Amino acid sequence: MAVNVKLSEKLVAEAKRYGGIHHRSLPKQIEHWSHMGKIAEDNPDLPFSMIKDILISRAEDAKEEYVFD
Repeated sequence: MAVNVKLSEKLVAEAKRYGGIHHRSLPKQIEHWSHMGKIAEDNPDLPFSMIKDILISRAEDAKEEYVFD
C-alpha cells in the first residue's frame, strides 16, 4: 500500500544523492534507510558494519560449500 508522507527537502536531497551512488531510486533509498534503522534500533549492540555483513551473507546464494585457501 502506498502512502504519501511529507519529508524535508534536505532528507529528499540526501536520499537522491545516496540513491544515485548506490543505484537506488529515491523511494528505495528511503526504504533502505528505514530498514537499516529499524534493524539498528532492534540490535543496539551490533555495529552498523556487522548488520550490513549479516544482511549480505543472508542474501548470498549458498549453493556450494566455501573452501578456505
